[in-house]
Amino acid sequence: MTSRKVPVLIVGAGPVGLALAGDLGWRGVQCCLVEKTDGAIFQPRMDMVGVRTMEFCRRWGIAGWVENSPYPRDYPQDNVWLESLTGFEFGRERMASKSEEPCPPQSPQKRERCPQDMFDPILRRFAGQFSAVEFRYRTELVDLEEGRTNVVATLRDLVTGQEEKVVADYLVGTDGGASVVREKLGIPMRGEPVLTYTTNVIFRCRDLPSLHDKGKAYRFIFIGREGTWLTIVAIDGADRWRMSIIGDKSKREIPESEIRALIVRAMGKPFEFEIESIMPWVRRELVAETYGTDRVFLAGDACHLMSPTGGFGMNTGIADAIDLSWKLEAVVEGWGGPELLRSYGVERKPVAERAVKEASGNLGRMLAARKKGPPEVAFEPGPDGDVARKEYGDWYTETMRREWYSTGIHLGFDYYHSPVVYSDNTPAPPDEVSDYIQTARPGHRAPHAWLKDGRSTLDLFGRGFVLLCFAVAGSVGDSFAAEARVRGFPLQLIDLSDEAKIRELYGANYVLVRPDGHVAWRGNARPESVGHVIDVVRGLADRRTGTRLAGADHQFVKEPAIPAGSTQ
Repeated sequence: MTSRKVPVLIVGAGPVGLALAGDLGWRGVQCCLVEKTDGAIFQPRMDMVGVRTMEFCRRWGIAGWVENSPYPRDYPQDNVWLESLTGFEFGRERMASKSEEPCPPQSPQKRERCPQDMFDPILRRFAGQFSAVEFRYRTELVDLEEGRTNVVATLRDLVTGQEEKVVADYLVGTDGGASVVREKLGIPMRGEPVLTYTTNVIFRCRDLPSLHDKGKAYRFIFIGREGTWLTIVAIDGADRWRMSIIGDKSKREIPESEIRALIVRAMGKPFEFEIESIMPWVRRELVAETYGTDRVFLAGDACHLMSPTGGFGMNTGIADAIDLSWKLEAVVEGWGGPELLRSYGVERKPVAERAVKEASGNLGRMLAARKKGPPEVAFEPGPDGDVARKEYGDWYTETMRREWYSTGIHLGFDYYHSPVVYSDNTPAPPDEVSDYIQTARPGHRAPHAWLKDGRSTLDLFGRGFVLLCFAVAGSVGDSFAAEARVRGFPLQLIDLSDEAKIRELYGANYVLVRPDGHVAWRGNARPESVGHVIDVVRGLADRRTGTRLAGADHQFVKEPAIPAGSTQ
């Protein structure tokens, strides 16, 4: 049995694992990504790339790759509720195509429609640019053993059957809802294990919109006398469609003959189609009890499972990867302390709990028609039927609207109570789903604003820490640069003293922003101990007591290896 060493071993090459590998590679951190399959997508399970994920893609320089994916940008994103494609329509939420939808005022990017079978290859291409990233497909994790200074993983090549030992400084499980890594750690999931049993069916029908009078739409929700029973979404805006047969908490296998009959019922008349694949699955509401140990971590579906209603699952997972990646970089390169990795679960678990709750609420609203279905007259032609359909459609549209507009979920999460955030006792903005009031309160995402040179403030963040100086840097900047230099702490000072409007948005003269784009500290003058602030945000000191943390020794902190204190 062969053996070798790697700083970071990632198990699972879905979008979260690929994003983590890509971000580590972008940072120059060596990692090995293993995946038990060949990487092919059996069924694309996600298709909405959220605004925060698009901001990460912008940072990586691949936002254009997503925008130019094969999904047609002129395809309408309407949501329609109806009896059948040739039957009665109750209502619709008209939504712009991706080319027409504006960016929200809080971001230089907007959400994009890019199904998983298009998005995964983009992330794979991005990660594949970096020599620091190694891909190992058709390779499974057999076992892992965590020690004080490393993790020993046993891998098996599924083609040759050969096993090898990989000694990693850290291991991350991004291996989905049935995570082997989570199982090996013995970490339980808490919540509701079954919301509904659902069966997804991918079928092909060329130019489906020409067969009915409802026009093009992203999503059709079918409501019968029994309530909500089916949805169909456009996978590629051409000839592939995903039908979801929404059951209840009773498990049953649906025969293909019944599936075919349901497709015909959805159309309202016989038509030609080809079933490509059938996949039963379970909607769940689960979050892991913990997000890992000292050296083994969970991210994505491995630590949170939620209904896809709202499009939060993958986007929450990629934000997990971004939070974890820079912290792994910090400890691998030697400038991060023990509290940094411990803060990962502290920061990310509440975010998942918030998203899971909202996703389940969206599911409940979508299924509201099972409790309040259309009146019988709504299924009959004539003026009375028209009135009933409009009344019911207006009610359902208002009920569903919250799901379509969720900027607050994607941008409004914060790490204010993190042990590596230097909080300032300022009040939080309202926690809203459909809107987000930007704030530079410590722990929050640093606000977007357009600089005078045409860049977004978000374009300043990503590599190392950044101290935004809205006043003359002077002794404050000198102190931060000096304390960073002796610690090997990567810090860039940026002069924004001529950006008065942005200073008002950020609420302080000096704002320290982390590599993930979240605010670590802010103030109007030099803090009493700049060194203490830096040690807190890099996980080496307790924010409240000022004491050096146990474990902050040579295992975590090496001699300075990264230039610090540069100015721009």
